[in-house]
Amino acid sequence: MTTTAPPPLTSIVDLGVAKAVFAGLTAPRKQLPSWLFYDEAGSALFEEITRLPEYYLTRTERGIFAADAAAMIAQASRPLPEVHEQRDGCKLRVIELGAGSADKTRLLLRAALKHQETVLYEPVDVSASALEIARQRLKREIPAVQVTPIVADYTQGLELDTVAEGERRLVLYIGSSIGNFEPAQALGLLQGLRAGLNAGDALLLGVDLRKDQATLLAAYDDPARVTARFNLNVLARLNRDLDANFDLDAFRHRAVWNDAESRMEMHLVSGAAQRVNLPRLDLEINFRKGERIHTENSYKYAPGQAETLLASAGFVPELTWTDPRAWFVVCLGRAS
Repeated sequence: MTTTAPPPLTSIVDLGVAKAVFAGLTAPRKQLPSWLFYDEAGSALFEEITRLPEYYLTRTERGIFAADAAAMIAQASRPLPEVHEQRDGCKLRVIELGAGSADKTRLLLRAALKHQETVLYEPVDVSASALEIARQRLKREIPAVQVTPIVADYTQGLELDTVAEGERRLVLYIGSSIGNFEPAQALGLLQGLRAGLNAGDALLLGVDLRKDQATLLAAYDDPARVTARFNLNVLARLNRDLDANFDLDAFRHRAVWNDAESRMEMHLVSGAAQRVNLPRLDLEINFRKGERIHTENSYKYAPGQAETLLASAGFVPELTWTDPRAWFVVCLGRAS
């Protein structure tokens, strides 16, 4: 009997990149999936974005965690007689989707350590470099947290490890990452997640709310042009990974508020008629002057919409926390 070794992880990732790029750039309206942003350079640029004064999202959600992390952990771990748990509730295993550098997550992990002596934390991300930064930082700062990084694209499905007796999962899907998906895709993603959870497991969902257009545009088109560099880096990644010859100076970043769809959009706009070669895909792409590549959506939710989404996906919404300006919400849903 012979066995074939699985391909190295880099080959799997490269194949996923190649398929996504071919499909997106040959579509009638050119597009690229937003997960392509997060190679090593893109992850570093995004961390820079989160520190910009105009980018309110990270700062606002961090404020919610600073004020309410203890209450979130208490709610997630509370005893549930319907699943025959002890009075003192369950030990939590924390799983984070799209974890990145896990900066805000430290507030929740510290709160969890007040509930239990040790915490198993499983961050999931497509960026191995971001996960390694998170692992090293947590090892230094919160050594009682056992970090087991998972390099994976959770949108393509995720198999969760079996939990121990008396242990319950708390899944974090924060940063309004759900806003990157079309409404039907967002629902399908949460339904898939629910299918892999046990009764009593919980999900913390962070969602950005609708607000004035000026605030939104400033957050996605900052004067320092960090977001522009982040957006253009997706083309630099294609040059690196696929031997493409995109001229980054021939494209410009554009952020647009689409009120009808309640979403911010990011595009890369071709400054001239041009042809781009992607030899590893055996592909040539022509661009008209002004033609766009749609690189990201970020949906902004109405109050109550996140709770409705959780319920539609099979969770029971239990509690919601927000900031003083009601710009952002974090909702806890329970797998029943």
